[in-house]
This record gives sequence, C-alpha cells and structure tokens, in this order.
Amino acid sequence: MLKTRLISGFILGLAALLAVWFDQPIPWLTIGAAIWGVLALREFNRVVTQVKAAPFAVIGSIAVILLIVSPHFENSLTPILTGFAALSLLYLLKPGERSKRFIQWTWTLAGVIYVGLLLSFLVALRGLDNGRDWVLFALGVTVASDSFAYFIGRSFGRHKMAPTISPAKSWEGAAAGLIAAAAVGLALKAVFDLPSGFITIGILSVFASIVGQAGDLVESLFKRNMAVKDSSQAIPGHGGLLDRMDSVVFAVIAVYYYVIIFVQ
Repeated sequence: MLKTRLISGFILGLAALLAVWFDQPIPWLTIGAAIWGVLALREFNRVVTQVKAAPFAVIGSIAVILLIVSPHFENSLTPILTGFAALSLLYLLKPGERSKRFIQWTWTLAGVIYVGLLLSFLVALRGLDNGRDWVLFALGVTVASDSFAYFIGRSFGRHKMAPTISPAKSWEGAAAGLIAAAAVGLALKAVFDLPSGFITIGILSVFASIVGQAGDLVESLFKRNMAVKDSSQAIPGHGGLLDRMDSVVFAVIAVYYYVIIFVQ
C-alpha cells in the first residue's frame, strides 16, 4: 500500500510540476485543473447522491469549467456566478418530479463553489507576477505538510486532533506537518528567490499548512456526514480526486491573498 501511494504520488506530482512549469503558450495548468474539477465534481455528486438528492450534473460541470478558466478573463467571476445562479434556479421549473428540486439545487451550488471556485485560485495564482514560483511554493509546502503529517502521525501519533471527524489525524502529525512546511517553504524561498523575507516566508508556510490541514478536516467532515471513507479510488493509495484537492486549494488561497495584499 505504501509503495502504491508513493508511486502514484510521484506521478501526480510530476504531472503537476510539468503543468505549472510549462504553462505557456498552452495553459496546461488551466486545462489540467478543469479536467480535475469536472472529475472531482463527479465524485462529489456521486457521494451526495447516495444519501441526498442528486445534484444537477451537467449544469454543475459547465459552471466548474467556467469558474476555473475565469481568471484568464478580467472581471468574469461575478457574471459567471450570477448566470449560474439564475440559470440553475430556472432549471428547477423543468417538467417532472419537483419535490426535491431545491435540495438538488443546494447541493449543485455547494459542489460548484467547493470544487470550481476554490480550484480557480490555482489558475489565478499562476497568472500573477512570479506566479509559477508561487504556485510551486504552495504545492511544495502542502505536499511536505501532508506527507510528514501522515507518516509521523501514523508512526508516533498518540493525541487525536479531531476524533469525531478524522480519527487517524493526531496533534503529533499536525506539528510535524507545520515543521516540514516551514522547512520546505524556506528552501523554496532560496531556490526561487521569492520577493519576501525568510521570516515572512516561514510564517506564510506555517499558515498555509494550518489552513491546508483545516481544509483536509473540512473534507473529512463532508465524507463522514455522507458515510464514506474516500470519494473514490481514482488515485491508488490516495483515494479520489476530491480527496487530493482539499488541503491544496486552501493553501493556494492563503498564498494568493498574501501575494495580492503584501507583494503586488
């Protein structure tokens, strides 16, 4: 199981590195994020359908794609969200059984925001000055945090962090994740010569790890409420695509707003 996890993680990481690095002239990161988003939304919808009313899959998938590509078009986010809200509400009027339509609409909206809107920050961060370096920084910090939290928590974890949400997570693992994130963040600062001081980058790395781990707990809470362990087995040893995006998108959002507010 560990070997499978490491191999699939290496392949996934290499694909992400290539997509981020060679994003011009073809926006491979955007294409990859859009494909990931549609597949992750499909997992989200499948999980929700097991215990709730089925979301509107086609409308949701279109909205996810539009949100992910929206950073390429200035001031397009608000029209996309407004159009999606209006059209999806009008969709409630189509002929047929209507008793669960508003529940379906609510879960459709939740999936679009959770998957599409959050993934769009990955594309938005790549589009900023030094965006390639900042995206790799966010991904590197998250991978380090997740990996060390997993392995240290698995080997030495004794004090449960949130036993009612994710029994496997421990405070020892969380602390290891923070330390690893800071170490990798400082290393990437030196490699990419990021336009911030080492102390600031260290603090940002720790904060990205914290919000990333919190995002992981949010997704764990969602799965627990839906009575499933993983959203799918699409990634051997890791679970589903939805499982792999939780900590990443939250860390990316933290880095994005740091760059917007304090760097640019």
